Amino acid sequence: MTRDDIKTAALEELIGVAPDLAGERIPDDADLREAFDLDSMDFVNWVAALHRRLGVDIPELDYPKLRSLAAAADYLVARQPQE
Repeated sequence: MTRDDIKTAALEELIGVAPDLAGERIPDDADLREAFDLDSMDFVNWVAALHRRLGVDIPELDYPKLRSLAAAADYLVARQPQE
């Protein structure tokens, strides 16, 4: 998957766990938890959804690396399972 594909997937999964963000303009560098009041359960559910969809293991210590869509895309691209 390309970085853009992964970023699109991350956004789709984010809206899946926080449907109130649908239709919002979400800048690539916006801190998701601060800018959109994403609570800790929504964030954990998003991480779990990313794991299921992309097959990437995301340890809890790495959660801060997923603070924005751009940061999440960079993190996930680097950790894609090799085919």
